[in-house]
Amino acid sequence: MASQSTSTSFEEKMAGLKSMETLNLSGFTKPVVILSTMWNLDVVSALVDGCRTELLRLGMPERLIVNIQVPGAFELPSAALEAAKAGPDAVAAVICIGVLIKGSTMHFEYISDAVSHGIMRVGLDTGVPTIFGVLTCLTDDQARERAGIAIGEGGPGHNHGIDWARTAGRMALLPEETAKALGAATASA
Repeated sequence: MASQSTSTSFEEKMAGLKSMETLNLSGFTKPVVILSTMWNLDVVSALVDGCRTELLRLGMPERLIVNIQVPGAFELPSAALEAAKAGPDAVAAVICIGVLIKGSTMHFEYISDAVSHGIMRVGLDTGVPTIFGVLTCLTDDQARERAGIAIGEGGPGHNHGIDWARTAGRMALLPEETAKALGAATASA
């Protein structure tokens, strides 16, 4: 008996995120902070550009997009905490952007683990949506493809900075939407 393929195309995987293409961030009054690393600058710059461009396309006022650079990925959690310290009443979201590429030592594993846990901790501890926008790749080509940079004869891949902008917007709107939904549920009970 032949097994059926359960392979899913990239487009199919992204279908759920399509609904976020129509977010409207024009009413935002709090800044979105984009923190980015200085390592792998060509890839990080493409990701930041994709993120910033998408925030603007969704209506985010340009004056409310704050870009800050930090030395490396390990510094992202502490910089995110600094940015989010004022809380959700002052900051809409923090987007942490960086690239980690596996080398020949365990450094990649230690940094990847620490950064992912640290960024998650900031969001949980502050209530400010803190987006994990750190590519963890095995090769430079994988990183470039995920930043929408063409490699070889193939066309450019998908710039994940776009997704992180949408995620930040969606998560920043979530408390208001949740309050409305819970209010409606309680009112009808």
